[in-house]
Amino acid sequence: MSLDDALIRLARVPRLLVALDFDGVLAPLVDDPSASRPLPAAADAVRRLAALDDTTVVMLSGRGRDDLAAVSGFGPPVGLVGSHGAEYDDELGALLGRGGLLTAEQEQRRATLLDGLRAVVDGTPGARLETKPAGGAVHVRGMEPGAGTALLERVRADWVRDGVDATAGKDVLDLAVVETTKGSAVDALRAALGVDAVLFAGDDVTDETAFRVLGDGDVGLKVGDGDTAARYRVADPQEVAAVLQRLAALRTGA
Repeated sequence: MSLDDALIRLARVPRLLVALDFDGVLAPLVDDPSASRPLPAAADAVRRLAALDDTTVVMLSGRGRDDLAAVSGFGPPVGLVGSHGAEYDDELGALLGRGGLLTAEQEQRRATLLDGLRAVVDGTPGARLETKPAGGAVHVRGMEPGAGTALLERVRADWVRDGVDATAGKDVLDLAVVETTKGSAVDALRAALGVDAVLFAGDDVTDETAFRVLGDGDVGLKVGDGDTAARYRVADPQEVAAVLQRLAALRTGA
């Protein structure tokens, strides 16, 4: 089945979940993550889909939820799920019965982790630490590749231990004191929302857990190169925007 045929099929289901990674999917990758913004065509399609009563649109990102809100510009009715599925916005959190993110023990573990990561990053030109409610992420985009790889290997060796979960992405290692995946988030959202099908789009290795939980009636869309469990592939965020615009047109009958 072609991608367009799959979109036509998705457009006909009674209840649809559209779950989207942000960086590299709706927004081109940039060296400064705070400068990332969605392509206008992608943002327009997201808002058109989210306005439909029979369609739920969720950003599902490795970014912290508040950071995701700031760079994406999205808010209700677009759902926001950050930290690879560890953080949900208030509406989705209530739907899923999610309360506080961390226990007191996890809060202390996070503080120790961030102190250690900060010491490593502060001594390494070009590296950057992103703090998150469940931990932190060490970014090396912009560093010399060999030096960046060596730094991430050092961080993994020093800080991945019992109670600290690591998720590797493109030029980043995300460490959290809670264990979660985008796949488990998609499963939880599917069950809570009672949807008939899911479209998930992602570009990174962290998105593969979500691709692997998709079923026959779903659509997994890999953005860019690399091995993937997704059934379909597009080249870049510009092509993602075109796919979402097509789905919005089909879903609304426009």
